[in-house]
Amino acid sequence: MEAELEALRVRPIEKREEGRYRELMAQHHYLGDLAKIGHTLWYVAACGEDWAALLSFSAAAWKCGVRDRWIGWDFRHQYDRLGLIANNSRFLILPDWHRPNLGSKVLSLCQERIVADWQDRFGKRLLLLETFVDPSRFQGTVYRAANWTCLGLTQGFRRTRAGYTAHSESPKLVFVRPLQRDAPAQLSRAFLPPAYAQGVPRMMLSAEQMRLLPDFFAAIPDPRRAQGRRHPLPSVLAIATAATLCGMRGYKAIAAWAKDLKPRARERFRCRREQGIYRVPSESILRDVLIRVDPTALDKACQQWNQAYARDDQSLAVDGKTMRNAKDEQGAQTHILSVVGHQTGTCHTQKKSAHCP
Repeated sequence: MEAELEALRVRPIEKREEGRYRELMAQHHYLGDLAKIGHTLWYVAACGEDWAALLSFSAAAWKCGVRDRWIGWDFRHQYDRLGLIANNSRFLILPDWHRPNLGSKVLSLCQERIVADWQDRFGKRLLLLETFVDPSRFQGTVYRAANWTCLGLTQGFRRTRAGYTAHSESPKLVFVRPLQRDAPAQLSRAFLPPAYAQGVPRMMLSAEQMRLLPDFFAAIPDPRRAQGRRHPLPSVLAIATAATLCGMRGYKAIAAWAKDLKPRARERFRCRREQGIYRVPSESILRDVLIRVDPTALDKACQQWNQAYARDDQSLAVDGKTMRNAKDEQGAQTHILSVVGHQTGTCHTQKKSAHCP
């Protein structure tokens, strides 16, 4: 038995093995198979050619009260840093391999390699692992034996396409395993060190901010003809602004972000309702509006947004960029100097300048 444990090796599933992995998971796991969506890694623990256990690690839970309180992060930081957490969404010990200490051994082997695997596959550093255990079936014994920490129970609400379920269903036990000692401190910092930063600054909008954002654009003249306007201008500008605050760059990214909005979020942005469905503007509509809207009026509205919500910033970052292929009549390149708040991720002001090449 000890020899079998010593011979165990954990490795990612290869492409040619995915069919077998899914078949075994569907056959033996009480939750069934789990599709490979987004950031997902599948592992097998094997002794020679024999498969002993299967695991899946995927994106972290969007919200989890006990986890979020344990980390101590602000909700604005949370959205930008969920990518530093992976969820152990499936763990299956195959029927012929129920051995003492096998489960904790497999988890330990996963922990040793997942940071490097995640970085190699997705280009992101991991700081924390989490998992959810149904207490009506299990008590998380394997996770406790592998030195995971039980934080308590979830509230039992489940995320759906329309948002969250109206009533609590089955609360789950929440377990976490830091991948370095200061993981909570790093996740809750005012701003991340360069090693953990993930692209452009992003923030999470509250429900109140979504509802009020269109008001900031209500006074902007609509550059479109009255005939054929399918979406109110404040809604289009609010969605484009919110998507940018949440890290989207470019028309395609903004349109994709808008398309993923749930019904409640679409209602808050005051999207047009048609046959009981809130419609979001397409990429072509977003492009048309953003190209033609008065930039001075738009800038003024954004400044008003900053004045309303930037008061929570405790520190500012100043950064400058040279605009590629953007030159004035004298051939001088255009530069943009931006001041961004660390806490809110909002841009307080920008200044354009130019100097000789």
